Amino acid sequence: MAIRPILEAPDPRLRVKSVPVDTVDDDLRALIADMFETMYDAPGIGLAAVQIGVPKRVLVIDLQEQEGEDGERIREPRVFINPELSDPAEDKSVYNEGCLSVPDQYADVERPVAIQARWLDEDGVQHDERIEGMLATCLQHEMDHLEGVLFIDHLSKLKRDMVLKKLEKARKLRRAA
Repeated sequence: MAIRPILEAPDPRLRVKSVPVDTVDDDLRALIADMFETMYDAPGIGLAAVQIGVPKRVLVIDLQEQEGEDGERIREPRVFINPELSDPAEDKSVYNEGCLSVPDQYADVERPVAIQARWLDEDGVQHDERIEGMLATCLQHEMDHLEGVLFIDHLSKLKRDMVLKKLEKARKLRRAA
């Protein structure tokens, strides 16, 4: 397992549409292990393979919503290979989203509160499930990455430009330090 560098906007590789996975094998499972290690280290709750420069239709999510008795977040890692979303709920929710590829920037994004999802897990087992709540929001956010879309693309041009300016300013400050 290895922590891999996360691409940051406006890197053009984040705009590449990811290709389907043909085979679920040990190489893919090694990529998934690297993705989890990278996501946890960042720290984040979701990561698409394209964010580490691998344009394959793979994403990992761990909401870590509950805490154990020791105060540590309980890990519940989920893997989505070749995910497909359908049947979005008419009801929407707004969540203040962030992204590891747009570090330290957040904005309200409206998405359906529930979606139907089909995917393969790391063992190649197919799943078909109605997903709602925070997991639905996160899955839709990560699915956008597989299509070359960032959460800031859901914002007005003015807000998107402001976020990108703040990101560039933070990048310059990091380089100067």
